[in-house]
Amino acid sequence: MSEVLSAREVPRTSLPVIDVAGLASGDPRVRAAVGAALHAACIDKGFFYISNHGVPRELIDDARNEAELFFGQDEADKRLVDKALSFCNRGYEPLRGQVLEAGTPPDLKEGFYIGNELPLDHPRVVARAFNCGPNQWPPQRAAFRPAMERYFDALYALSVRLTRGLALSLALPEDHFDAFCDDAMATLRLLHYPPQPPHALPDQKGCGAHTDFGCLTLLWQDANGGLQVQDGDGSWIHVPPLPDTFVVNLGDLIARWTNGRYRSTLHRVVNASGRERYSIPFFFTGRPDYVVACLPGCAADGEAPLHPPITVVEHLEACYRRTYG
Repeated sequence: MSEVLSAREVPRTSLPVIDVAGLASGDPRVRAAVGAALHAACIDKGFFYISNHGVPRELIDDARNEAELFFGQDEADKRLVDKALSFCNRGYEPLRGQVLEAGTPPDLKEGFYIGNELPLDHPRVVARAFNCGPNQWPPQRAAFRPAMERYFDALYALSVRLTRGLALSLALPEDHFDAFCDDAMATLRLLHYPPQPPHALPDQKGCGAHTDFGCLTLLWQDANGGLQVQDGDGSWIHVPPLPDTFVVNLGDLIARWTNGRYRSTLHRVVNASGRERYSIPFFFTGRPDYVVACLPGCAADGEAPLHPPITVVEHLEACYRRTYG
């Protein structure tokens, strides 16, 4: 592998594994301890593992299996639900269909987008609100939709629970983000990475270096690894899969909200395993009309916030414009 794509191994202690079961404890001291662990991770790289998250293994396995079966179909069958057919960015994205890192070749991955299921007569859909509408579902796979909807709902609930931990981490009331979570936008992506070819184009990767746009990303990844995170010195470190965990990272919205106190860190995927790689990230973005302004305690006395207030959807639209033009 070229030197530019190499990464060093991460000591297991570099990225913390946070047991989030304590967020459901009736003891406020236990919940506060989880908040303290989250705070330490969020001011460092904004990347950490969570364990005892409560998502049943069966739901994860069903989603992964259906994703693998979908991507294993002929290209013509996958194109029946091409996201080019959707007005709200839902459905299949072909291999090399995205460039996440400006100035690099297209990403060596294919994907499938699933969002909040909104009918055509929903007020947001009627108004053609950004990224709002019905999903596309593969007609050949009867088990695909129920598997993905169960997984989506479980990750949505887990994301809401984690925002309560984030509130504690910032010394805010536990329910501080509840209004932000009410009727929140979220996106589930299924991703398939072929093995990194030996003669790939210069600087071509499975997924180019980028930060995530929203609040939280919860990632399931298979045993093949490939996720890399940029360290403070600009080098890249591996984030290996750990059994029964999700990788969580903060997005640009949280960095903005906390006045830069919490980190949204560059990351990428290089599938050097020699095998097919599958991952399923869940992006939790928040209620579209919620106004995000510098949080209490995130600006020192006399310090001006780095950013003016903005709604969630305005932030998201601006991120899309910067990335996709």
